[in-house]
Amino acid sequence: MASPSTISSPLLILLLLLIPSVAFEFDVGDETGWAVPPEKKAQLYNQWASRNRFQVGDTVRFEYKKDSVMVVSEEDYGSCRSSHPIFFSNGGETEYKLSRPGLFYFISGVSGHCERGQKMIIKVMSHPEPPPGSNQTGDSTSPASPDRSTAAAAPAVASLVGMAAFVLLMTSSLFE
Repeated sequence: MASPSTISSPLLILLLLLIPSVAFEFDVGDETGWAVPPEKKAQLYNQWASRNRFQVGDTVRFEYKKDSVMVVSEEDYGSCRSSHPIFFSNGGETEYKLSRPGLFYFISGVSGHCERGQKMIIKVMSHPEPPPGSNQTGDSTSPASPDRSTAAAAPAVASLVGMAAFVLLMTSSLFE
């Protein structure tokens, strides 16, 4: 008969491999939401974005009143041009899924808002490389990443840890 550790070890490894694939939702600007920043805080949204680590599959959520959010090209971002958006929404609450690695350029579509600082660049990373020895190649010299978002991560991690504990408890009790 198999021992509890023989069964629980593969389950634990599977759960640990699933943790990096959890997607997170970020509230843009935290409690500020998506609005024209104060005059002396024109870089508010880029500073907010730089404090977070975004990965493919994550979602950014915009909350706003009488405004809009657009995804635009780098060129349109630089000139605050809103005539050719890649994505547009003006529903007051918008969720946008970050579907690929790279840069995403967000601006307000309301005239004058982008020029006053209501714009943001988000850098999206691909999912982390698998652990060493898994036959994948990667850049081992890349710097450590900052925390993704402790507020968004805590419930997901707690859920996975709870599930892992439950599975281990159940498999251990089968062999007593």
